[in-house]
Amino acid sequence: MLIVVEVCAGANLMTGKDSLPALKDGKAPQTFEALWAGYDPRVEPLDVEVLKEWEEDGVVLKVLRYRVGVFKGQKAMMAGVYGYPKGARKLPGLVQIHGGGQYADYKAPLTNAKRGYATISIAWAGRISAPGYAVGPDEVKLFWDGNTNDPKYKLTTDWGAIDAYHSPCRYPENSFASNPPSDHSIDPVASPRNSGWFPCAMAARRALTFLEQQPEVDAGKLGVYGHSMGGKLTVLTAGSDTRVKAAAPSCGGISDRYDKNALYRATLGDDNSLKRISCPIMFLSPANDFHGRINDLQTAVKEIKSQDWRVTCSPHHNHQDNAEYEVATQLWMDQYLKASFTLPKTPGTKLVLGAKSGVPSLDVRPDTSKPVLQVDVFYTQQGQVDGKPDDLGNTIARFWHYAATCKQGGRWVADLPVASLDKPLWVYANVLYPLDSAVSGVGYYYRGYTTDCFNLSSLMTMVTADELKTAGVKATLAPSLMIESFTGDWEKEWFRYKREEWTFTTHKLYSDRWKAPAGARMQIEVLAALPNKLVIGIDKRVAEVQLKGGAEWQSIVLSPSDFRGADGVRRTDWKECRELRLGAQETLRLGNGQNGANLVLGATWQGAKPEFRNLRWINDTASH
Repeated sequence: MLIVVEVCAGANLMTGKDSLPALKDGKAPQTFEALWAGYDPRVEPLDVEVLKEWEEDGVVLKVLRYRVGVFKGQKAMMAGVYGYPKGARKLPGLVQIHGGGQYADYKAPLTNAKRGYATISIAWAGRISAPGYAVGPDEVKLFWDGNTNDPKYKLTTDWGAIDAYHSPCRYPENSFASNPPSDHSIDPVASPRNSGWFPCAMAARRALTFLEQQPEVDAGKLGVYGHSMGGKLTVLTAGSDTRVKAAAPSCGGISDRYDKNALYRATLGDDNSLKRISCPIMFLSPANDFHGRINDLQTAVKEIKSQDWRVTCSPHHNHQDNAEYEVATQLWMDQYLKASFTLPKTPGTKLVLGAKSGVPSLDVRPDTSKPVLQVDVFYTQQGQVDGKPDDLGNTIARFWHYAATCKQGGRWVADLPVASLDKPLWVYANVLYPLDSAVSGVGYYYRGYTTDCFNLSSLMTMVTADELKTAGVKATLAPSLMIESFTGDWEKEWFRYKREEWTFTTHKLYSDRWKAPAGARMQIEVLAALPNKLVIGIDKRVAEVQLKGGAEWQSIVLSPSDFRGADGVRRTDWKECRELRLGAQETLRLGNGQNGANLVLGATWQGAKPEFRNLRWINDTASH
């Protein structure tokens, strides 16, 4: 094992010629092609340094660094974790890219190796999670300061003369979303090469070069995937490097197209990369995600050159997912890098607006080459189709109605009653398929999962309010005091990220249908076998309720003032509610600049999970 020890982060030797061509006439690149012109990620040596090596469950794992390039005469080194099944050859190779504030984590190479892949998880922000090699924000700071005498000091990503770290950047004047010159930028003028996105994309392309040179890797079978900022970097990489044979961005890579900076939009905006992607690509796009927005997904699919794509869109979720959606990445790579799996085609849909009843319907035609477990339809009137940038709060909180489907021959049909003719309609379908055998992996934040099914989504159909009126649609969905009966398929309009827990969340209160009448109180009935504390959260405020336990239903009635925040402030009304939660315990945290302790409400749940019924608004003042 080779171990290379440097004196400190600031000890980079001047190495001569820079990796990037000099600016022509002092002018920055103005187009995507110009941005990458003259750069070859295979030319420079990798200068690989192995910092730690071990074996686990038949997998060889290494914490290492490789050379990204030379900037302003100083060498930049990228740290990461590499792993592959011991003794294997001709493996497909994967580059895994973490998101903002996250880590390169050994669990990705480990679990992928058990499925027959070689994987490098790159630490573009400098943070690493591996047994015996933990590099968190404190250790990154030690590295920046060159504090080699500290026992926690470890070598990690070194951007040399520039700054492409994130959360935080090393130098405050640097940014991913802008391109002004600084002492630590690549170019001395406003340039897209000064944005952190560009050198990080270089690092991902160099990771492909690293994989190509490993004896256990088949250089013709390389894939890339990443989450959040890693999703955007996945798109940047796949759009600039034809060595990528399969890509799977999650929660990123589709919506960064509205920046006010024209030069940034023309070079690093997502559309520039998407238009150049020719490899098969799987988009993982939760319907309420703030970073990769589902309405932009429809545009992204039209922009790519590749004709081979799929989408999977969980309803209600924001920047997290469940196993049946996350597994899409693994199945996509299996199909295109191992030829060991074949995904069904994208479900076809047809929106029908002109029914005599005035109620729209969606006709879904899934690919039945594999057995169909279920077909679900979700729709909202809280989206936008007018071309304006999305409102962030609305994007996260919009409520998706569940519409049950009825099978009619080879199609599934769902009615979509609407509440208004003054708002647009967005609708899409999810199709759940079984797996022949369970698949295990790690998801967006390296949480382990195992699933025996997977989801494919249709594209979303979006129609304007004017189109609804012209088609003769009627507003038939009336306001309701009953928020949730907890019967039938009620869970389809609620969500939870940890399926092993019974906590539930919904955005129902954000919908006009369930707005609280003036003076109303909230009532819910609960059945709990043992005495417990129940926490009911609305946005950043929570009510704590003592449950008696036993065989009888307990009625709970709450006023706005029963909900308090970490700062002790209580709600005064039901206005502007977005998210409703039912759970056992919550920790409410104070905002930046606020002094005091976090507020912990509830406790570990005892006994069987509770049952609920009749969550509703009441206007009477009778005792319950």
